[in-house]
Amino acid sequence: MSVRNILYFSGAMLASAIAGSLMGPKPVLAVAREIIELQRDVTALLQGQKDLQTQTTQDHTVQKTLIEQSSDTVNKLNSTMSSLQKSVQDVQANSGTRLDSMSTQVQGLSDNLEEIKSRLGKLNQQLVDLQNSVQNLDAKISSGAAAPATGAGTTTPTAGNVPPPTTSSPGAAAPSGPSADMLYSNGLRDIQSGKYDLARSEFTDYLKYYGKTDLASNAQFYIGEIYYKEKKYQDSIAEYDKVINNYPKSFKLAPARLHRATAMLQLGQKASAIRELREIIKLFPGSEEDRYARAQLKELGASAGSR
Repeated sequence: MSVRNILYFSGAMLASAIAGSLMGPKPVLAVAREIIELQRDVTALLQGQKDLQTQTTQDHTVQKTLIEQSSDTVNKLNSTMSSLQKSVQDVQANSGTRLDSMSTQVQGLSDNLEEIKSRLGKLNQQLVDLQNSVQNLDAKISSGAAAPATGAGTTTPTAGNVPPPTTSSPGAAAPSGPSADMLYSNGLRDIQSGKYDLARSEFTDYLKYYGKTDLASNAQFYIGEIYYKEKKYQDSIAEYDKVINNYPKSFKLAPARLHRATAMLQLGQKASAIRELREIIKLFPGSEEDRYARAQLKELGASAGSR
């Protein structure tokens, strides 16, 4: 309510009071008291209106401060987002080499884990065999068959000896030099340190002498990786094909197909790469290779399904 309206209202009330006093027989003192009370009410109304204006001004100031703070926060957020976007773009621009290096390291760790698991399984089996042999000996001794038990004791070490690990089962005559484990570990170390010629030679020897082991497909895969890192994409495709054709149950099958598709793209074979990426989605749903293949197809402007 504005001051003008309050004054109008007060004047009207004052006029009514005066008119009432003129029309009625009220005493003068009563009229004066009513006028004083009316003036007091008008003063209170004016003070209330003033307080309301003050409060409104304060609220406006607070709102203005909050809006300014929000604006500053939004500007800072925009600046942060711009910096983050630039960082992401920089990472994307330089991610190829880093991702290749990280992928190789992760694959090396995965291979080492698989090798350790395989060794643990073999050791566990050897312990079971040894425990069975000891139990057989104990049973024979307990039955009082001393002589047969002694005879069995002479043959038990042969049966209970730790057999050579399957990683030593050669594809050809085993060399007198490095073992399968040493060749494989050296190959991983050298490929990670960029000694590609040496790593290729070590993995090739591994396939020559230990081509029937569980890690043979890994060695074949890394030969393809070496050619890819040397930008010999056609040679890398040929090596990845060997993984796919010779080791259909290898856990390197999906990476081999994905890296083969990437090599095809490097050679400009877009149609072949798209077919390979779609085949990866079909054969390995839910895998990391599946997600990467879908992202690559999207970047190429192709759908995940065949048309």
